[in-house]
Amino acid sequence: MKILCTVKRVTDPEVKLKIGADQKSIATDNLKYVLNPFDEIAVEEAIRLRDKHQGEVIVVSVGPSDVSTQLRTALAMGADRAIQIVHAGELDSDGVARLLQKVYEQEKPDVVLMGKLSVDNDSWQAGPLLAEYLGLPQATYASKNDSLESDNEKNKVPGITIEGTTATVVREADGGIETLKVQLPAVITTDLRLNIPRYPSLPNIMKAKKKEIKEHTPQSLGVDVTPKVRVLKFELPPARKAGVKVADSAELLAKLRSEAKVIS
Repeated sequence: MKILCTVKRVTDPEVKLKIGADQKSIATDNLKYVLNPFDEIAVEEAIRLRDKHQGEVIVVSVGPSDVSTQLRTALAMGADRAIQIVHAGELDSDGVARLLQKVYEQEKPDVVLMGKLSVDNDSWQAGPLLAEYLGLPQATYASKNDSLESDNEKNKVPGITIEGTTATVVREADGGIETLKVQLPAVITTDLRLNIPRYPSLPNIMKAKKKEIKEHTPQSLGVDVTPKVRVLKFELPPARKAGVKVADSAELLAKLRSEAKVIS
């Protein structure tokens, strides 16, 4: 089984961001970058499926040259090889999907695993767009079903199960849990509760330094990645007002009624 898994470099969610001088970007001074948490989950699931069914895991990322750091992290987790599409300019979800389409056509994997979103732009679009461009079935928000309360692991339902050319995906939906069956090849996006990603061991970190990272560019793939979505302006949310202490519940009710006007 060949599994193509996408990874993205994102700013560390623990770091406080500042808006750049142009008001259209994030100030990059002293920023720390990490592997997108949802993509980490996708890589972990890809490795588990590879270990069960044999084959290989290929990770692919789009971004500037130092994105290789996040690719090395995925390789240290256990991926077999990596592909980097070097691009330092602006990029929207549509451009990413069309670049991944070209990689898919070259690699012809059995399944594509992607995080359901990246925590920097939170658009949720690259996976569904890729499935549409490839004409493949998709199953989004794959998540482990722990609704069965049992200490017996045999009774717990895994988020993704592959048998032959069929993938069964347990997914979270607004109304609860759904189970989908899709024919492979397919695009599957991963949610938070699917698994807990492993920490790379020191020997695997050393081995990852020797693993292959093949480079492409949008030009070499024949893809025009001029963004269709433009960022006009970033604004910080308004500062929160300081809280007010009240003496008792009567004063609280009075303020909610007269000042906040949330009760009548």
